[in-house]
Amino acid sequence: RIAAGEVARRLLHADAAVLHALARKGLVRLAEHERTVERGGSSFLLPELSPAQLRALGELRSQFDGGRATALLHGVTGSGKTEIYIHLAAEVLARGGDVLLLVPEIALTAQLIARMERIFGSRVTAYHSRLTPRRRTETYLRLNRSEGGEFVVGVRSSIFLPLKRLQLIIVDEEHDASYKQADPAPRYNARDCASVMARLMGCRALLGSATPSLETWLNARTGKYGLALLRERYGAARPPALFLSDTLRAAKRGERQGHFNKLLLDKIGQTLDRGGQAMLFQNRRGFAPYVSCTECGWTARCPSCNVTLTYHKGRGELVCHYCGHTEPVPAKCPSCRVTDAVPMGFGTEKIVEQVASLFPEARVARLDRDSATSERAFSATVADFAERRTDILVGTQMIAKGFDFEGVSLVGVLNADNLLHNPDFRAAERAFQLLTQVAGRAGRRDDAGEVVIQTSDPSHRVLRQVLEGDYEAMACAELAEREAFFYPPYARLTALTLRHRDPELVRRAVGELARRLRERFGRRVLGPIAPPVDRIRGEWLACLLLKVESGASSARARELLGAELRRLAVDPAFKTVTVVCDVDPQ
Repeated sequence: RIAAGEVARRLLHADAAVLHALARKGLVRLAEHERTVERGGSSFLLPELSPAQLRALGELRSQFDGGRATALLHGVTGSGKTEIYIHLAAEVLARGGDVLLLVPEIALTAQLIARMERIFGSRVTAYHSRLTPRRRTETYLRLNRSEGGEFVVGVRSSIFLPLKRLQLIIVDEEHDASYKQADPAPRYNARDCASVMARLMGCRALLGSATPSLETWLNARTGKYGLALLRERYGAARPPALFLSDTLRAAKRGERQGHFNKLLLDKIGQTLDRGGQAMLFQNRRGFAPYVSCTECGWTARCPSCNVTLTYHKGRGELVCHYCGHTEPVPAKCPSCRVTDAVPMGFGTEKIVEQVASLFPEARVARLDRDSATSERAFSATVADFAERRTDILVGTQMIAKGFDFEGVSLVGVLNADNLLHNPDFRAAERAFQLLTQVAGRAGRRDDAGEVVIQTSDPSHRVLRQVLEGDYEAMACAELAEREAFFYPPYARLTALTLRHRDPELVRRAVGELARRLRERFGRRVLGPIAPPVDRIRGEWLACLLLKVESGASSARARELLGAELRRLAVDPAFKTVTVVCDVDPQ
């Protein structure tokens, strides 16, 4: 006899009819509570919930029934938030309503759609940019004719689909910056759109995350949003053990091979010996971030962007990740003609090469935007790893979100420093979120996993908070700093970017706009400044930042800003300058 929780969790790939047939033969016992929803002619086989999940589900129901339009489900990684999504969605579908489940990346849709289809069958519809234009059009037209009972799983653009009886919007991994459409226009944040739509349309929005954005967390803590907590992992799964590995110390002691410290190499070896799987995270694709001449210092740069070209060894090319420019790797330094151009730094492609050299018996795969060139290629890589045809998976942020691989017992972070030391007021928050999320891929079943984070700054506050799993400490520290320096969620930001092929014209235009805005907004205007990459696709960039305190009239600020932008647009000296306005930039 198998407990219903195990059946639902491990046999979700089986059809509901198959499980019912097994139950009738006495081979499987299905628990009665929280098993199916049978209203309006619909019947769905649902996973059994743990006591903690039942409490969280009850809290969400009571908050929605009490008139809350938006609620946050804050659950640790591996706590089973998806099972709660399934129960809430089943209730809506049984009433004939529509459900929209948003995910941050196309990469997550395939695995999630397959899981949802095992429960909800043909009701599930996928929608993302990898679909052909014809299929997206057909989906839009079919939904426009539908009278309800639709379950759409998609990325941010799915928020605009014509769901006539929309009753529930679920935003999974709500903290993810991928929900923000920054370029091209229209610029919007699908998470915020979901909250506004819930209020305007009378439906419900559920935001789920193990590491919520500080804006959402503060809204939940102050009572603007409902809140339900899941503080424990599902079933017998235990949180992974986390280790910090000092790269500087390892280098001084000769305990470093390539880009791996001895601790991580030993853990990989032990994992492979016991038949486990490992995931290695490096937040940079390609083989090396740039190539340089060791004799004269020449560095390959993009002719259209002020950025170095990334070396892709598999393609034998130097590639600009901003405009797509490619060129072959020079045989000799074009400047001094003395030595070869040497790759500097490392990306996922180089890590795969080193892992294959250090562990020749291991089966290694890579998952990033360069390797997942199509939905089929992505699905094949994920399927091979899920079915244990691959031992080690190397990847970028793609591998950090939402995946549930049974065999992963080790996660390695190759370089945490490039997450911590970014010129962004959200750097600490995002580093905590990303490291916590990628660590959560380990030990999601009975065996507690291990996580090794390589860093040259092991005493960093954020790393200590990740080690302790203390989200609230991170949130409180970051909120205190943002309140002191007047940043979101205590202010709303509007980023203004001016673009033109003439750098002098851009400089004069941004100076004039800054002067005019200061007459209106005073010290709320910051800049002008040049962004870290100040030339893209042949156009020079300059930036201004407008900060408007929370509680002030957004409509009035928008009116004043719009008037000044229109004045600049009709000014004969600057009318050829493009101005991009991004509200709430991420």
